[in-house]
Amino acid sequence: MKRYYTAEAVTEGHPDKLCDQIADAILDECLKNDEESKVACEVLATKGNIFVAGEITSSYEPDVFGIVRKLLTGIGYSTDGIEIDTFVHQQSPDIARAVAESREKREGLSENQTDWFHGAGDQGVMIGYACDETPQLMPMPVVLANRIVRELSACRCSEYIQGILPDGKAQVTVEYENGKPVRVDSVIVSCQHMEDKNLKKLETEIRNKVLLPALRPLPADEDTRIYINPSGRFVCGGLDADTGLTGRKLMVDTYGSMAPHGGGAFSGKDCSKVDRSAAYMARYIAKNMVAAGLASRCQVSLAYAIGVAQPVMVQVDTFGTGKVCEDDCLALAIPLVFGLTPQQIIHTLRLTRPIFRQTAAFGHFGRKELPWERTDKVELLRNTVI
Repeated sequence: MKRYYTAEAVTEGHPDKLCDQIADAILDECLKNDEESKVACEVLATKGNIFVAGEITSSYEPDVFGIVRKLLTGIGYSTDGIEIDTFVHQQSPDIARAVAESREKREGLSENQTDWFHGAGDQGVMIGYACDETPQLMPMPVVLANRIVRELSACRCSEYIQGILPDGKAQVTVEYENGKPVRVDSVIVSCQHMEDKNLKKLETEIRNKVLLPALRPLPADEDTRIYINPSGRFVCGGLDADTGLTGRKLMVDTYGSMAPHGGGAFSGKDCSKVDRSAAYMARYIAKNMVAAGLASRCQVSLAYAIGVAQPVMVQVDTFGTGKVCEDDCLALAIPLVFGLTPQQIIHTLRLTRPIFRQTAAFGHFGRKELPWERTDKVELLRNTVI
C-alpha cells in the first residue's frame, strides 16, 4: 500500500522564523542572567517595523533593541530603516500564583512531594513522536526538508553559492510502501536571490550543491519531480515581501504531516509553559520508546491543567507497531520511568539554561545536541515493561 507524506522547512531568514528567533533570543538573555525568569514573548515583523510584546517577569531587563539588531545582522539583514517597538509587561499575578504553588500543594495532596510544588503554566495537550525510519528517529520527509534548508543556508553563508539571500524554504514529499519510505516523490526549493543572479545557473547550483548532499539519505530518482523557484524570480523577500509572526510554523518546528500538533507554539516561552516543556518531554519519551525497540512508531500525548502539577492524561499510540505489550501498558510505564510534573521536566532536561535560540530555526527535534534527544532511559524502560 502506497502513501505519501510531506514536510516543509524554512531558512533562518524566513520572516516567521526570524520572529521565533528574536523571541527565543530574548528568552535566552533573560535565562542567562536569571534562570527563574518567566517569559512569554511574541514578535510581529513587517516591512520597516518589528513589534515585541508579551510578559516578562525577571530580575534582569533584557536589551530588546540590541538583541533584535544583533540577530537581524547575524542572519544577513540590514537594520537600516527598521523601527523597533516594545510592549512588554509582567506576568499575570494569577498565573504566577498557579505556577508557583500547584493545586496539589495548596490542597495538601503533595506532602513530601517537592517535585509537585509548581503547577503547569497553562492547559493543553502536547504531542511527542518518534519512528525508526531515520537515525534521528524522525520522519524521513522532515529530516530531508531540514537538510535542504541547512545546506542552502550553509551555501549562502560560505558563499559556496553566490548571489543568494536569507529568505528561503523547502518542501519534500516521500512515497511510503507498507509504512517505510522508499523514494522521494517531489522536492520544492524556493531561494531568495539578488536581482542580477542568473536563474538557470542558480537552478544548477541548487541541484548540485544543495540537493545532492541533502538528499543522500534517500536520493532523488529519475521520476522525482524537482521544482526550484517555481514562481520564477524571488528577489523581493524577507520583511519587504512578507509579514512574520511567532508561532506560525508549528509543523516546521515538529513532525510535518506525520503527527498532530496539540498545544501552542514553542518560541518565546520559558519552560514553566507546558506548551514547550511537555512537548519536549513527550518527544523524549517517544524517542526512548522507539530506541528501546518497544515500537517502530510511537506517539506520546500529555495533557495538563493550569495550576495542576500532574498531567491529566498520558497516552501512547504505536499505530500497531508495538513489539512487547499493548499501548495502555506502555502508557502505565511512563510515570514509573519519567517525571511528568513541570518541575520534574525542567530538572530532567535542564530547561533553565539559555539553549533556546538555536531551536528557533531548523526544527526542535532530531538534533542530537538538544537534551530531549537523549536515549538514556532505554534500559530502564525495557526493564519496566518486559
